Order: sequence, then C-alpha cells, then structure tokens
Amino acid sequence: MRKMIYAVTVAAVVFAAAPAHANAKAEDGQVGLSVYGDGLRVDEVGAHMEGHGTGVRARLITYTSKGYRSELTGWKDATPVSAALTKLSTVGWKWKGGKKFAHGTRLCVEFNVVQGEPCAVIHR
Repeated sequence: MRKMIYAVTVAAVVFAAAPAHANAKAEDGQVGLSVYGDGLRVDEVGAHMEGHGTGVRARLITYTSKGYRSELTGWKDATPVSAALTKLSTVGWKWKGGKKFAHGTRLCVEFNVVQGEPCAVIHR
C-alpha cells in the first residue's frame, strides 16, 4: 500500500512538471530518469543511480492508466561513470523509429541495488 501511495505521489509530481509530450525528467532518491521523444512516441530513455557498485542493473517498467504493471525491458547492466567527485552508474535505451505508448502510461525505471522508482507520464 505504501509503495502504491508513493508511486501515485511521484506520478502526480512528474505529471505536473512534465511538458505535454514524451520529454520528461524525474528523480526518486538516488535514481534519476530522462525520457526523450515527441507526442506519445519515446525515442530514448536514460537512467542513472548515484554511486558505483558491482552487478548494478536496471530495467524499464510501465504502468497503464488503470494501474497494470508490465516489464518493458529485461535487466540491463549499468556502466560506472566518474566525473570529478561524482560517481554514477548509468544505463540507456534507444528505439529506432521510437516506441509508442498509450496516453497516460507511466514509464518507470528500477535498479536492482537501490530503492526508488522514478516515473515519467507519457501524455499528449
């Protein structure tokens, strides 16, 4: 129940801040998400987690407007990146020609080693 309330709160914040197309940025604790696209089409998704670690992986999941959850991608290994004192683990997905989503779909990322599931709402 707590996770559902949290997800609804994050979605409300992202929906209010996101422009009326697929481009959006969201953060949840140590995890960040960037979505790039046009309309209901998403071309590229990037995600990062603060810190390095071994075995860090991420996957994309979606929630429909009715609350159904599905795994969009399988687990993908993250790449450690260092810039000055900042350490991140990053992962990205690109779809040639884009991937279309239904209006109101929440596109989220989850990492296997930290809690946090930032979501971007795809809408017209």
